[in-house]
Amino acid sequence: MSVIKKPTRRDFMKTTGAAFGVPYAITSAALGNSERPAASDRIVMGGIGIGNMGRGDQGAFLGRKDVQYVALSDVREEVRDKSKANVDRHYNNGDCKVYNDFRELLARTDIDAVHVATPDHWHAIMVIEACRNGKDVYCQKPETLTLREGPLMIAAARRYGRVVSGGSQRVLEDYRKYVAPAWAGEFGKIKSINVNVGPLPQLCNLPGETKSEAIDWDLWLGPAPWAPYNPKRCSGSFSINGASWRSFSDYSGGGMTDWGAHHFGGATFICDVRDQQPFEVNYFDDSNGKYLAYRYQNGLTIYHNKPKTDQLLIEGTPGEKLAPKPVPGYKGEGGIYGDFIECVKTREKPFRDIESAVNTAALAHLGNIAYQLKRSLKWDSVKQEFVGDAEANRMTDRARREPWQL
Repeated sequence: MSVIKKPTRRDFMKTTGAAFGVPYAITSAALGNSERPAASDRIVMGGIGIGNMGRGDQGAFLGRKDVQYVALSDVREEVRDKSKANVDRHYNNGDCKVYNDFRELLARTDIDAVHVATPDHWHAIMVIEACRNGKDVYCQKPETLTLREGPLMIAAARRYGRVVSGGSQRVLEDYRKYVAPAWAGEFGKIKSINVNVGPLPQLCNLPGETKSEAIDWDLWLGPAPWAPYNPKRCSGSFSINGASWRSFSDYSGGGMTDWGAHHFGGATFICDVRDQQPFEVNYFDDSNGKYLAYRYQNGLTIYHNKPKTDQLLIEGTPGEKLAPKPVPGYKGEGGIYGDFIECVKTREKPFRDIESAVNTAALAHLGNIAYQLKRSLKWDSVKQEFVGDAEANRMTDRARREPWQL
């Protein structure tokens, strides 16, 4: 039985001249030069969700000479039009294709990778579907909306052999001043670290309003419960005080997941537990207020909002100095975006590999559940379930509107 090999872009470039006859003119843009790789060596990319963060991600990838940005998808007509104009202006052509439905973009066989910056309730579905369609993925934080989504995203990345990177650049870039001495062994064995972040997500009871924009509202909602259009409900503002989707539990985990992706990510990196999840979350409510203590098998405690404790305050072991170890960093050039592109080329795991990103998000989700139930929880990270706690286990996932199931 013969096996037919799918042709690559490089194969196409080698055979195109013969197919069209001689002479055949190949442009300098296709051949490349000292400033820009040949077309066959560029990563072909598309973007899904080109709002605030999506626009920034698009700009970062568009500015790379080893990327050819060819398509974008967004449910807002104005965003699609402006983003297409931006891409076309960059390349001085009109080639960028736009889609309302992300599935049409993912179905394209010429696209190697996509970046995803939609509201959080879409992340898992889009990442998994991208992997199934043979795409590598750069997904904005927080990568998950529920605990159940994380293992499914990891499984999809591994099953289909895809590079999937989370999107928090702050984990390495903002917290390097803590990471460097911690990994150099200067704190000794770290006993605890504190993360101050919030607020918790809130219910959304905003009234319906007449649409003030051309938006596919049903597709924006997707797997989330049906709700009437309200501009604050779908606003891409970075606000977490009730003026954007980031505040509401139907679409996000509030400040706990939004900024928690950065702060918990920094804490777990400092303490070198990015590959782990806690086995217990202790809930406290005393005269100083409510706070949490996440316990790890190696003896580490990560506190959340411990009273009278500074952000990322580290409790080490006085008088003890551990042997230093090398600090992992970005591959390639150009920060976290360059790290992703380099790993698309080499097939290595990126700095914010999906597994590390999922473990970080799990802290925020575990915390939200503990605060909602107002009690401590035991967590089995292998089985991905709460130990002997049916009520808490019902909160590891949520119902999704048809046809958007996982």
